[in-house]
Amino acid sequence: MVAPFQRLLLATEHTEFDAGAERLAIQLAHRCGQALAAVLPLVSNPEYEALAPEIAARTEQDAARKIARLRDLAQARGVALDLRARRGPEPYREIVDEATERGSDLIVIRRRGKRGFLANLLLGEMVSKVVSHAACSVLIVPRDAPMWQRRVLVAVEPTAYGQQLIASAAAVAAECALPLNILCVITHDEPAQRQHAEAFIQNARQALQQAGIEVQGSTRVGKPYLEILDAVKREAADLLVMGSRSDSRIPRALIGGVAQKTIGLSECPVLVVHVKSDEGNTHE
Repeated sequence: MVAPFQRLLLATEHTEFDAGAERLAIQLAHRCGQALAAVLPLVSNPEYEALAPEIAARTEQDAARKIARLRDLAQARGVALDLRARRGPEPYREIVDEATERGSDLIVIRRRGKRGFLANLLLGEMVSKVVSHAACSVLIVPRDAPMWQRRVLVAVEPTAYGQQLIASAAAVAAECALPLNILCVITHDEPAQRQHAEAFIQNARQALQQAGIEVQGSTRVGKPYLEILDAVKREAADLLVMGSRSDSRIPRALIGGVAQKTIGLSECPVLVVHVKSDEGNTHE
């Protein structure tokens, strides 16, 4: 079966916070028999560096050491690593631009770092901006999270966009030979809303079961991020799939509160699937 993602990009600053993303990206590349592209974003201020060239020199030396260590990590797993260092005032922009130039379909990145107001809250500001601005899907990896091997859970709303998210999650589950759980969260227990969600899940289950995928589904009522996180634990899922809606009418600086909380509190990796759509909504 063709892997769901063909052009992986690891975004890392090679700090302690990046260890999980690095490990998982290398595992994915090894599993799929692919080379791994990587970008090391470096904060750069040309005017300041011109006044203090010794700082620029130290930055170059530190970057060279990080690049060498990353290549050693990949080589130990038999993975070819194509790594580029990019300099700019905004690390997230360097990551997004690198993904665009390479035609990447998946960015693998840590959950949080040590810089920025949000770094110690839920989701690092740099990571949040990457998710918001990238034209491809993003896999956010907690520092200690392992490769998924039990179950995939996808959180959707019962819309055409939700069907696309289910298709993406099903492709990942099938490639890894894992069962899939579909979750719809409704905020009010209204009969019409519940019936619509349950019918949506049932139709999706029937289609996927015909394709040979083991799939379950459930509808929950409550705060979306709490219900999603509880479902991940109860179902023993170790990969969560959510959506990132692209709408040209909405300027996006940071991802929404529900996604921010869900990703920030999840103990497992979260795959944020980017699908172009100007209709419906997702748990953001």
